[in-house]
Amino acid sequence: MKTLIKLLIIIALSICLFNKNIFASEKIRIGLIVPLSGENSLIGEKIIKSIRMAINKINDERVEIIPKDTKSNPIDALKVSRELYKDGVKIIIGPVFNESTKYLDDLTDVTFISFTNKLIDNPKNVISAGVNAISQVQTIKKFNNRKNLSKGIILIPRAQFKKEIEEAINKTKIIHKEVFYYDREPTKLTKQIEELTKYQIRKNNLKFEIQRLEGLSFKDKDKKIQNLKKKDTLGNINFDSVVIADFDENLKSVATSLLYTDVSSKRISYITLNQWFDESLLKDVSLHPIYFPSINKDNYELFMNDFKKAYGLDGDQLSFLSYDLIGLVYFLIYENDFKISKKIFYKKNKFKGKIGVFEISKNTITHQLNFYSIEDKKFKKIF
Repeated sequence: MKTLIKLLIIIALSICLFNKNIFASEKIRIGLIVPLSGENSLIGEKIIKSIRMAINKINDERVEIIPKDTKSNPIDALKVSRELYKDGVKIIIGPVFNESTKYLDDLTDVTFISFTNKLIDNPKNVISAGVNAISQVQTIKKFNNRKNLSKGIILIPRAQFKKEIEEAINKTKIIHKEVFYYDREPTKLTKQIEELTKYQIRKNNLKFEIQRLEGLSFKDKDKKIQNLKKKDTLGNINFDSVVIADFDENLKSVATSLLYTDVSSKRISYITLNQWFDESLLKDVSLHPIYFPSINKDNYELFMNDFKKAYGLDGDQLSFLSYDLIGLVYFLIYENDFKISKKIFYKKNKFKGKIGVFEISKNTITHQLNFYSIEDKKFKKIF
C-alpha cells in the first residue's frame, strides 16, 4: 500500500512538472496594433523600435511580438485584431488613437492595452495605459495636502477632454473651492479671467483708495500714494491656487491672463497637468513657478538618449510608454505562472517601469507620478 501511495505521488509530481515545463516552453505571443503606413507611420515605427529595446532587455526567447498595421482607422484596427485572435493572440498592445478602439468590443476574449489616456466610454476590453487625468489629479492632491492648499480653483477649458477632468475630480475627491470653465478664444478668455479674479472691482478699489488718501492730510502721504500708484489692483484674492487643465499655448494664455489681472504665481500657486517637460515653458519667467505632475524625468531623458544612440532618431512620449508596456505585460504573465488570462489585469498589482509605478486593478491602469516645478529656468523635482 505504501509503495502504491509513493508511486501515485511521483506520478502527480511528474504531471505537475511536465505541465510547468510545457507552460515554460510555450511562446508568449503578444499582438501590437499601430499605424505602419500613412501619415502616422513614423509613430508606429518608433513604437516597434522601442519595443525591440524592451525585448532585448527582457531577454526571454519565448516572447514573440506580432505587429499589425491599423492604418490609423478603427475598421483596420478591428480587422488586424481579428487576424491576431485567429492566430491565438489574447493580449494586444494598441491601438495608438482612441478613435481606433471603437469596434474592438467585438473581440470580447481579447484584452487591448491602448496607448491613450482616456478612461471614459472605452470598450470593456480596452485598458488605457496613458498617463490619465485621475493619476495626474491624484498627484496634485498630494501636493496640495503638503502645502495646505484647500481653496483652489480648477480651470477647465470647454474642450473634448472636459469630462475626463471632471471624472478625475470626482474620483480623487480633491479638495477645491470651485470649478471654473473657460473658452480658449483669447478675447473671451481674458474677460472670463477678469470676472473670476474680480479684476475690475480690485482695480476700482485702488482708484478709490488713492482718491481718498489725496483728500487727507497725514505724515508720508505722498510716499504712500506713490506706493499705491505702483500697484495695479487693491484687495485680497479669495483662492490660494489654480489648477489649469490645459497645455501648450492655451496654458500660457490662461497663465498670462491671470498675470494681467494681477494674480501672479507669487501670490497663488499655479498648477497644471503633465507637460512632458515642455522646454518652451522655461522661457516664460514671469509665470514662474509653475507646478505639474509628470513621469520620471531622469528615466525619460535616459531613454531618449538610448533611443537616439540605438536608432539615430528622436524618441517620443509614445515610444517611451511602449517600452514600459512590454515590461508590464511580461511581468503580469510571469506573476500568473506564464498563463495568459484576462484576470491578470483585474487583480491588484504594481509594476515599476521607467515612467514610474503602474497600478493595476479591475482592468484599470493608473500611475504613481512625480511632481515638478518650473522656476529659475529649470525643472525641479519636488517629490
